[in-house]
Amino acid sequence: MSAEAPRAAVSAHAPRRRGWRPSWLDLLLLALVAGAVGVVAWRIEHHLNYRFRWDSVPGFLVRQDAATGRWVPNLLLAGLLTTLRLTFWASLLAGAVGLVVGLMSTSGRLLPRLLARTYVESIRNVPNLVFLFVFYYFVSAQLMPALGIEAWARAASPATREAIAWLAGPPALLGNFAAGVLCLAMLEAAYVAEIVRAGIQAVPRGQWEAAATVGLSRTATLRDVVLPQAVGRVLPPLAGQFISLVKDSSLVSIISIQELTFIANEVTVSTGRVFEVWLTAAALYFLPCLALSLAFRRWERRARRGAPDSR
Repeated sequence: MSAEAPRAAVSAHAPRRRGWRPSWLDLLLLALVAGAVGVVAWRIEHHLNYRFRWDSVPGFLVRQDAATGRWVPNLLLAGLLTTLRLTFWASLLAGAVGLVVGLMSTSGRLLPRLLARTYVESIRNVPNLVFLFVFYYFVSAQLMPALGIEAWARAASPATREAIAWLAGPPALLGNFAAGVLCLAMLEAAYVAEIVRAGIQAVPRGQWEAAATVGLSRTATLRDVVLPQAVGRVLPPLAGQFISLVKDSSLVSIISIQELTFIANEVTVSTGRVFEVWLTAAALYFLPCLALSLAFRRWERRARRGAPDSR
């Protein structure tokens, strides 16, 4: 019998996925949601005396460059690009710091565990806005000028400045952008560390004991036995945490980082188009979060399908 026969037999008996068929309860909920949206829109128009002007929204998203004649991102779309850049770099830094702190939380030595718990509990038990204010004004705002990031960006070659603009936005605001990345990363790293710690401690204790019986050191056991098993456990919550980081990036608007929320507030104040701007900003947050959620869900499904059967 060929190797494909068992796989074909399993697939033949696997239940087929049926398409979504709405029930009466689904239709009732959709009708209630549509009705609620209609009532809110009616009250806005008749009680607040507000007239929607959706024709102004495209001008907030793109504009035509007078010099080149090309369409380029305008205020809201430029703010979204800054948000995505912040999320990307903060995710990388938070993942690295969170991994180190998570490993320290499971260390056999007391001092690393105390340092890790102090860091995690200090952030988890302080409001995020308070932490951002404290960290920015006492650490980040002092560190960035000392590193000379903005001076380096101003003196960089044209090719380097173009690369900076593509990776981190306008070179003149590089110090401000780096401060926002650092603040977000230190905030999110505490939650990543807890996910890593929980994933490591979820591996059965017998795995540690079996590795010790064959002479593996703690470091080798962690690297070769425990971490490969913990990866599958931590990927789903890590994916959710990094998706949340897209939304949490709006927190840095309070320290004047020109991301989507900051720009949306500026546009609202200058134009008076409150509902159009904020609903558009909400849609701009929703689309990348939904795309990431679907991508991670598909990745998780493929990883589960490719995992060996544990029975």
